[in-house]
Amino acid sequence: MRSPRSARRRHLPTSPFPPPSAAPPLREFALQDQVTHDKYGLGRVVEVEQGAAVLVDFGTGKVRITAPYAKLFKL
Repeated sequence: MRSPRSARRRHLPTSPFPPPSAAPPLREFALQDQVTHDKYGLGRVVEVEQGAAVLVDFGTGKVRITAPYAKLFKL
């Protein structure tokens, strides 16, 4: 069940408060990008599913990481 706070509220034009900020853009990864992950360490991108997931080879195994790539950073 979703809590009422998880729903996105719409901004009324007459509101004295500023509108909420836009969501940050999704990070883009390309083939052969070198990346680091908080749990798995250093790796290289071997497959990209545009806007959905990336497959990263960390040496010990390949891991599919889904968007929004919270712990994955490009080096």
